[in-house]
Amino acid sequence: MVRPETLEQVVREGRERLNPAFTNPSYLVLSQRRKNFSRWLETLKQARLRVLDVGGRIQPYRPLLNSRIQQYVALDTASSPLVNVRASACHLPFPENTFDLVFCTQVLEYLSEPGRGASEIYRVLKPGGISLLSVAAFYPRAVDEEHWRFLPAGLRHILRPFGQVEIIPEGSTISGFFRSFAVCLSIFAKYPFLRMVVGVTAIPVLNVMALTLETLAKTRNDQATGNYSVLARK
Repeated sequence: MVRPETLEQVVREGRERLNPAFTNPSYLVLSQRRKNFSRWLETLKQARLRVLDVGGRIQPYRPLLNSRIQQYVALDTASSPLVNVRASACHLPFPENTFDLVFCTQVLEYLSEPGRGASEIYRVLKPGGISLLSVAAFYPRAVDEEHWRFLPAGLRHILRPFGQVEIIPEGSTISGFFRSFAVCLSIFAKYPFLRMVVGVTAIPVLNVMALTLETLAKTRNDQATGNYSVLARK
C-alpha cells in the first residue's frame, strides 16, 4: 500500500524542480525552464492573477509569482496536500474566461488527446491570458501511461486556437544528449545506493561537460533537445 504524500514531501519536490541541484539528471532542462518562465511572466501586466496549475501536484513554479496571486487552483488526477481539484486536463471543471495564467508542465505527454487538453486550457483562459507549458521531446519513457513526445510543428498544431505561440528549446542538442545519458545512467542504477553514487559522481560531471560544450560551441541546433518550454497567449 502506497502511503499518502505529506505536505513536506510535495513542497520539497516542487522546490527541487524549480531549483534543481547539479546532481539532478534533468538539471539542464529544469534550470533553463525556470529562466524561460521567469521571462515570460514579466509580460503579464496584471498585479493580481487568477492562476490554474494543471498537473499541480507539487506546484514548482508558484514561487515565481511572488505576491501577484489573487487565486491559485491546483488541478490533478492524483491527490496531494496541494491539490484543490481532482479532474482531468481534458475536462477542466471551470467556466470559460476564468484564469489569467495556466501552468501545464509535463502533462500533455500523458493525455490520450493532448489537443483536447490544449483546447480546454484555451477555453478557461481570459482574453490576453497566457499558458506556460513544458513538454518532453527527447527522453526515455518514464512510465507506461505516457502517450507522446512533441516537436515544434506538433505543438503549433495542437495550440492553433491561440493567438500567439512561442516555443523555446530547453537546451541545445548538446544538452539533450548529455541529459539523456544522465537519465539512462540513473535508470540503469537500479539500487538506491548505486543511484546515490551515480548522482554525486557521474551526473554532475555530465552536467558540467554539457554546459561547457554549449558555451564553447555556441550552437543553436535543437534537433535533440530534451524538452520544450511554450508560451501560448489567448
